[in-house]
Amino acid sequence: MDAGALEAQISQQIVTAMKAHDPIRTGTLRLIKNALKNKAIEKRAPLTDAESQQALATMIKQRRDSFEQFTQGHRPELAAIEAAEIVVIEEFLPKALDEAGLRALVTESIAEVAAAAGQKPGPRDMGPIMKAVQGKLQAAGLRAEGKVVSEMVKSALAG
Repeated sequence: MDAGALEAQISQQIVTAMKAHDPIRTGTLRLIKNALKNKAIEKRAPLTDAESQQALATMIKQRRDSFEQFTQGHRPELAAIEAAEIVVIEEFLPKALDEAGLRALVTESIAEVAAAAGQKPGPRDMGPIMKAVQGKLQAAGLRAEGKVVSEMVKSALAG
């Protein structure tokens, strides 16, 4: 789905959410539309599919950080709003890979880096392995949170 189609889909969903009197969904969809539009203005060209996904992933990361802050600050009502926004934003991103699938990708990437280097990879090989995992995710049209991938690679290298 290209950025133009994504924007049209979001605009249509804004209308639907407004008719359904869903303020959180309406607001979140407007935030998504504005973020994509601002990114395109910043770039001075239409966004590619990958750039749109990156902008949405950034929005999710910001909301996860806010969710943690609100949870630690004993503000469950604000944390609930952030969680609801994450759900809406995730609708427009590729499906997240489950833990077992991600572990298989990490193992496969470590084996490839080990074969290329001719030795068992260690912690210093973290960068190339992360790059290989992210490349595989992108090629498959899937996604995974960077922090989760990083921790999985670290534990695989340590074990």
